Amino acid sequence: MSGFDYVISIGGAAGQGIATPGNILARLFARRGIHMYAYNAYQSIIRGGHSFLTVRCSDREVRTHGDVIDLIICLNQDTMDRHLEHLGPGSSVIFNSDTIEPGEAAEGVQLCPMAVGELAGKGANKLMQNTVAIAVACQLIGIEFSALSDVLDFQFSGKSEELVAANVEVGKAAYDYSAANFQPASQQAPQPSEPLAVWAGNQAFAMAAASAGVKFYCAYPMSPSTGILHWMAANARELGIMVRQVEDEISVICMTVGAAHAGCRSMCATSGGGFALMTEGVGEAGMMEVPIVIVNVQRAGPSTGVPTKTEQGDLWQVLGASQGDFPKLILAPSSPLDAFQTIPEVFNLADKYQLPAIILSDLLISDETSTINPKLLDMHPVIDRGELITEAGDEADNYERYKFTDSGISPRALPGIPGYEHVVASDEHMPDGVLISDEYTHPHKRRAMMEKRQRKMGGLLEDLPPPVIIGDSNAEVTLVGWGSTAGVIQEAIEQ
Repeated sequence: MSGFDYVISIGGAAGQGIATPGNILARLFARRGIHMYAYNAYQSIIRGGHSFLTVRCSDREVRTHGDVIDLIICLNQDTMDRHLEHLGPGSSVIFNSDTIEPGEAAEGVQLCPMAVGELAGKGANKLMQNTVAIAVACQLIGIEFSALSDVLDFQFSGKSEELVAANVEVGKAAYDYSAANFQPASQQAPQPSEPLAVWAGNQAFAMAAASAGVKFYCAYPMSPSTGILHWMAANARELGIMVRQVEDEISVICMTVGAAHAGCRSMCATSGGGFALMTEGVGEAGMMEVPIVIVNVQRAGPSTGVPTKTEQGDLWQVLGASQGDFPKLILAPSSPLDAFQTIPEVFNLADKYQLPAIILSDLLISDETSTINPKLLDMHPVIDRGELITEAGDEADNYERYKFTDSGISPRALPGIPGYEHVVASDEHMPDGVLISDEYTHPHKRRAMMEKRQRKMGGLLEDLPPPVIIGDSNAEVTLVGWGSTAGVIQEAIEQ
């Protein structure tokens, strides 16, 4: 591939502030109009261990963290010991020479030792080494210091003026030292162009739901879905969304179904273990024909599994969620942008066909940080609530909640409308909602209602787009994937 395509990795222990230099790099690239994709490999611990953040920047959109590393920033000895041997000619390593020994590097690897104590002064904060490293990285790839200075001002804007000034000062010293002592990278950053925005995957899911008119969100924190809860809680008052963090996923799904029955567009999110607790509630939504949206952000299972690593092991789980057979909608976005553009339509389809919809994400999508062109985001999508009755009409006093129709879709009246009183329960029922579960035997009634619900599938399948084929349809080899694998597959084909 031609053009600018550069990979920077930052390694250290949890608690060493790896997120901060990652955020600084993301803002630097976005403000310059450079596309960026970041993935953080971290452990389920608060302090210690090994975290490795990979940031890929390019003059074109990228959906993977790449095949090689061009620059490593080592914040501790462990990172140097783990990753130095994997670097090849033309790559560089930035490290604090006060605390880290480089070891033996392959031929053509540039070592960039920085005496942080000398540059920052004895009284400097330990995290100043992060600023030093980012300044050197900027110099190596040709980003002017003024751009970094502006981002440092923004990054530390909530701190004291003294701290901001100290970071800018030590950053400038490191930048100048690098210019005098190290060879620039073979790839230089392109000139600034139209700025991009930065978002996280879970943020895209939450923003999409908000734009689709969600008014109730419920969750129990479970990695890697918790970022959706964080965004919803932070923006709940401004957007008029009721957000509830409750005691477990059983409560989550029941409250989500209840809010949807009352007329709210309702959503919840979890991961595979939490979804396991939700499955009876999924069946309840199917029987009651209540539209809900569930986001399952997959991680490695079974059981607790590997909470901080991605996997696509939940497909069969969601396909068979709850006992019996009933219509459900399952979609797997391939990127945060795909999720943002798809989720409003998921809500429309859930409302139209009155069924549970499940969105399958995974840690790779939901935990990623990437750039996005804001012009691609429609914050006011079309909202279609389907056959929702919000006020009394001609059917008053003769209303059947589960009326038999050719499409299988019955008019859905909100609770409390005079003349539209009806029974809604998790038992099988007749068109008027009267339960048949206690009758001696009426298999024809059960069959009629099952067939009514299944008739929805015909219309739903017509409303769903076909699979996307990229490349030559007559190619000798076809790669099939779904969800987060799309970016890797597409780049493999391009290469």
